[in-house]
Amino acid sequence: MATVPGIQPHGGTLINRILRGVAREGALERAHSLPRLFLSPVGVSDAELIANGAYSPLSGFMNNADYDSVVDTMHLQSGQVWAIPITLPASPSFAASIKEGDEIGLYEPDGGEGHLLGTMEVQEVFSCDKQREAREVYRTTEEAHPGVAALYAREDTLLGGPITLLNRPLDQTFQRFRFDPIQTRRMFASRGWRRTVGFQTRNPIHRAHEYIQKAALEIVDGLLLHPLVGDTKEGDIPADVRMESYEAILRDYYPAERVLLGVFPAAMRYAGPREAVFHALCRKNYGCTHFIVGRDHAGVGKYYGTYDAQLIFDEFRSEEIGIMPLLFEHAFYCTKCQAVVTAKTCPHGREDWLFLSGTQVREMLARGQAPPPEFTRPEVAEILIKGYQGL
Repeated sequence: MATVPGIQPHGGTLINRILRGVAREGALERAHSLPRLFLSPVGVSDAELIANGAYSPLSGFMNNADYDSVVDTMHLQSGQVWAIPITLPASPSFAASIKEGDEIGLYEPDGGEGHLLGTMEVQEVFSCDKQREAREVYRTTEEAHPGVAALYAREDTLLGGPITLLNRPLDQTFQRFRFDPIQTRRMFASRGWRRTVGFQTRNPIHRAHEYIQKAALEIVDGLLLHPLVGDTKEGDIPADVRMESYEAILRDYYPAERVLLGVFPAAMRYAGPREAVFHALCRKNYGCTHFIVGRDHAGVGKYYGTYDAQLIFDEFRSEEIGIMPLLFEHAFYCTKCQAVVTAKTCPHGREDWLFLSGTQVREMLARGQAPPPEFTRPEVAEILIKGYQGL
């Protein structure tokens, strides 16, 4: 593999499983005669992110040994940290029609014969215990948890093996913000950023987010604002509305030379602490040296403690992770300080702190009412109100 600029990728090599040129043409011709496996939206995004190196050191969907090791220990068989199983389900009938060593075509449903994504060498066919995976990865077996519900809804049979990407997924929304890890690394280098902090979000940026991002910017050279735009649960704000809000706040309140906006086309797992580690490792592959972990990162409902996603990093040696987590407490506006603060920096009581829950904000937006400017920038509130009215 070619040398890449910036921080060392996870595992030491930035994986590239994207075929181009003559090799791709030959693979395309061969692929049409292979058995066809149609992927879910999660599988589609995982295939692209494996191939472009965002999931380095993975070169394909996990085999049984790696799957078991990740579920039980948060490490691959190689010993490298990895917190989320990246697996490929298949129906029992499809699995019975192939044997280990076969090559299959990976397809995205398109309402017709399917859109060819790539190929996979099936090295292993195995079964999983979904309740065990739910208990270990999501810390609950309750189907009310969206990640657990998605897990239970898929097949028990899994296929493991390396993949090759021949075509990008059909959904290339936000094209001008779609950067592979090799591209962001080159962009950081061209801007002279030696230290870059990544910020994961599936929500619009409010004043507390702005506070912690700018606090992080004080100690690094640049910020990768990296919103997740893959599959999310019902009720989350649509990606197009969120992206419009990001562009507005960056235009008016951030130095352009210090921020890069790019999309992360992964699916949301809602796995809380484990997903925080996963998100950090992926941003390391994109070239970030630091990663912001706030309150309830990747959480949902009451399944995780407020700071569990920060505490999990204590379970690893810093060299195992290889990216510096920046741990921020819950930020809020204090009417006496007249600033966004945290309990670490504010001496006043809760009666002076402005708190709004996500439910309260959504209810205000649905009524066409802007949250107070201490919570959300007016430009962002206007975009969110229009977005909610269009739902």
